[in-house]
Order: sequence, then C-alpha cells, then structure tokens
Amino acid sequence: MTESAQAVREFKMPDVGEGLTEAEILKWYVQPGDTVTDGQVVCEVETAKAAVELPIPFDGTVRELRFAEGTTVDVGQVIISVATGGGGAPAPEPEAAPAEAPAAEAESAEPQGRQPVLVGYGVSESSTKRRARRPAEQAPAAQAPAPEAPAPAPAPAPVANGTPVSGADRPLAKPPVRKLAKDLGVDLATVVPTGEGGVVTREDVHAAAAPQAPAEPAPAPQPAPAPQAAAPAPDARETRIPVKGVRKATAQAMVGSAFTAPHVTEFVTVDVTRTMKLVEKMKADKDLAGVRVNPLLMVARALLVAIRRNPDVNAAWDEANQEIVRKHYVNLGIAAATPRGLIVPNIKDAQAKTLPELASALGELVSTAREGRTSPADMQGGTVTITNVGVFGVDTGTPILNPGESAILAFGAVKWQPWVHKGKVKPRQVTTLALSFDHRLVDGELGSKVLADVAAVLEHPKRLLTWT
Repeated sequence: MTESAQAVREFKMPDVGEGLTEAEILKWYVQPGDTVTDGQVVCEVETAKAAVELPIPFDGTVRELRFAEGTTVDVGQVIISVATGGGGAPAPEPEAAPAEAPAAEAESAEPQGRQPVLVGYGVSESSTKRRARRPAEQAPAAQAPAPEAPAPAPAPAPVANGTPVSGADRPLAKPPVRKLAKDLGVDLATVVPTGEGGVVTREDVHAAAAPQAPAEPAPAPQPAPAPQAAAPAPDARETRIPVKGVRKATAQAMVGSAFTAPHVTEFVTVDVTRTMKLVEKMKADKDLAGVRVNPLLMVARALLVAIRRNPDVNAAWDEANQEIVRKHYVNLGIAAATPRGLIVPNIKDAQAKTLPELASALGELVSTAREGRTSPADMQGGTVTITNVGVFGVDTGTPILNPGESAILAFGAVKWQPWVHKGKVKPRQVTTLALSFDHRLVDGELGSKVLADVAAVLEHPKRLLTWT
C-alpha cells in the first residue's frame, strides 16, 4: 500500500457559529475499525443551542475516537482520526489485488469545492457516489483469519443476530435511511442489506422494524453511558446535577440579559371572553379544518398587530456602535420547555403570515421543540418573544428578555372570575399579561402602548380587522 493511501486525517470539532465554543458528544455512531464515507454522520453532539449530527468530510477507516460519550469538547479539538484510502486499520490488508489500487487512491482524494455550513462542512460541488463494498469486505471472516495486529484492540463491535459485526462489515446506508432507522429505533448493524453493493434500503429498515418473534440473542455490548447524576441513596440529602448544554447556555444568557439590559415589566388584566368564544367558533369552522387554533395563536396575532401600530418596539441595541437598530420584520419567539431545558425558537417573518399560516408555524414550532429536533437556525435572529406561563396554571410573571431582543410578553392562565361587564358583575374569562422590555430601547410610554394594544385586541378581537 502506498504512503499516501496510509495517510491519517483528523476530524476536529467544527465551529457551529453564533459564538459557541464547545459541544458535548452525545453519541458515537462509529467505532475504531469501521469504514466511513464522505458525508456519513459519525456522531451526535449537543451545543448550547441544540443537538446536531456531524458528518465526516472524507473517506477512510476509523483509527481512534479521542473522546468518550458525555464529554464536553472545545471547538477545534480533534475528536476522531481516520486512515484514508482504507489504510490505518489495526492490521494491513493482506495481498490487496493490484486492480484495487486506483480505487483506493480515488477514495483518498480530498473532495473539492466545500462551502462552510452550520457544522462547518458543506456538500461537494461535484456529486459523489457511495463506494460499493469490496468483495474482500463481503467475504466471511472464517475464510482467512486476519493476522494479529500490534495496535490496541478496537472497541466491541455491534452484534447482529448474535454475530459480532466487524468494522469492515459495517452496513452502508444513505443519510435519509440512517435517519429513518434512528427514528424507528432500528440498529443498522442488525439490518440485512438488500441494495446494490450491500447498501441498506428504506425497505430493509421497515422490515427490521416490523414485530418479530422473540429471540434470545447474545447481549450487545453497549457504549459507555454519558455521565449523569447518580441515583440518590434513600437517605441522601442532596443530589448534584451537571449543568451543561442548553441548560447551561440558558443560565448564562439569562444572567447576561438581566445584568445588561435594564428591565421594566408592566402588567394588565383583561377580559378575554370574546376572544375565547372566537377561538371556539374558529375550531368549528370547516374552512379552518386541520388548523390548530388556540388562545396562544390569538395572543401572537394581537402582539403582531400591536407591533405594527408601534414599530419602534421591534428593535435591538447595538452596543459597539451605540445605535438602535429598528427591525422591519418580526421573528416571533415562542418559549418552549423541553427535556434539554428552555429554548426559544422563532417564527421568521411572522408579520407577513396569514392567520392559518401563523397557526401552522406555531404548531410545527412546538412539536419540533418537544421532539428535540429544533435546529440552531430556528433559534437565531429573534426580535420579540411570547412565553405562555398560563399552561402551568400561573397567573403571570416578570419574564427576562431573550438576549438581543427588545421585549417579551408573558401570557397567564385564562380563568373564570367575577368581572364588571356592562355595569353588572358577571363571570367572565380573564387573564393577566406582563410585558418586560429593554428600557434603553423602549420607554414607559411606548411599552404601555404596546401592552394596552395587545389587551385591547384580546378584549375586542374585531380589532384584528379594523386595526390595519
């Protein structure tokens, strides 16, 4: 094998942008000895924004995983080394056929024309084709045992049907098929490939996911679990939980926001009986079949109307240039509680959406956040935010601004209360709104106007038509 074919390349933790400097390795999808191809996802990492999968930008054989799962790694550190061109495995390939040499050299060639994207790598300008499995790789291991290697033994390989799967026999699959397998909880190492060149197809994954008769295969070796808080003893008085990922970033952002932007919070209690009746009528409207209509949708529309009437509230503070940057678009953030912590994805250009479009965007945003699939791009560029504390039965609160934004509206629980309506005390549906804003950008008059306009629209929703 030539010297170039034995070259070892290192894959570093990519720069995901937005000032992030580290990421935690959640899961490795490869082990030493596995064959990897350009664009193949090798691991999943969690940044302070979201969990993302990292594709490797070259072909080769995995030599070493530098960090274990659960480790937080700085951007720029090497996380995996790969022997390109099929070299660098624990033992040299015995008597490779001369005809295969050009193929090995082609595989070791570095792809050209890469453009940086979210995780630091883009697609090649020229289309690439996944390498077919070599005949030597498809041959049973019992044909000719590999010579004993001087290098350390690789980590235990996955098990398929009770038989260990070697790195050379690692299933090949396209990224959409890998995602399908992940969504269905199917281990690709257990799937019998039927595609050309030993490639796993979507049909193979679906077949593997189908219920089967229970069997008793040998237990598969599991990777070392990520460090978590140890289960407390029955008499324990304290439990320590590591703060990292999204929760750590949220804590840092909130401290920075609270002690950088001078917060002012105003409150208003409003009769929303008419809005609640409108919501029920819209739910029964056949023209809105399939549209998710709820009170949060009406609050979002009311806030957008208030911003249109008071555009100065939709701004940002540029500390470096000592300027106020007024935004002519509204990226409406919706605070969402997820297993990883609080995140605030936003709806881009919300001011330009119709009511059904806004409803669809809200539903997709919430479902994506709950499933943990929110991308970093979805959480960047927000201008104002809504936090729906009412879903927890809370009347209101004093929300802290999302960093870089001018205002945040807290929507409290809607409750039946005695209310003076048309000169008489009657039971009405009432809620309390709280608006926190950056007093460098928004003075008391402007903040009061915005909050009063939101309340006015919710009290008389016909203003959604008249206030244009």
